[in-house]
Amino acid sequence: MRIYTRGGDKGKTALVGGERRFKNNVRIEAYGAIDEAGAFIGLAAAELQPQRDEDILEILRQVQQTLWDVGADLARPVAVERPYRTALDAAAKLEPLIDTYKEQADRLTKFVLRGGNRAAASMHVACTVVRRAERRIVQLMQEEEIHPVTLQYVNRLSDLLFVLARAINARDHFADIEYQNSPLVFREKSKSNER
Repeated sequence: MRIYTRGGDKGKTALVGGERRFKNNVRIEAYGAIDEAGAFIGLAAAELQPQRDEDILEILRQVQQTLWDVGADLARPVAVERPYRTALDAAAKLEPLIDTYKEQADRLTKFVLRGGNRAAASMHVACTVVRRAERRIVQLMQEEEIHPVTLQYVNRLSDLLFVLARAINARDHFADIEYQNSPLVFREKSKSNER
């Protein structure tokens, strides 16, 4: 099989189902941003310490698998009859991971500068790339229908990558550097405020 097909030489590419659109179309931008996010997550994974961080590596591998499903769903226009690939509980499955890894770093009260060691800094970059993908997906959903779980999953994923970056820094004893002009922005809800 050849890698090149010459099919995109005139600026168009095919969606699932065969419809061709220009490569700067909002749907193409959305699944392209997901592809980019997966690559940056792979880069962040390459910076981890394989034995110590095997738990995080396994999470990132699963995330990359799910991002292929998300990308496939985004490449599918509504007119194409086929089931979505991304599981309806994909976003919900990230929430316990977010809660677990949030506890591995100090309590967050202010905005922090992104950085720390190379692995954590790479995870922060992946987080911001996922947030950019989220903006592309929002743009798409304003124009066309998308799988209901897509935006939820990508939103939770950026939260997960943020807490993983902080957990990695904590494992290497890197303290967060707080944004100097940040007010107290993250407060625990009291029981009386939870109603």
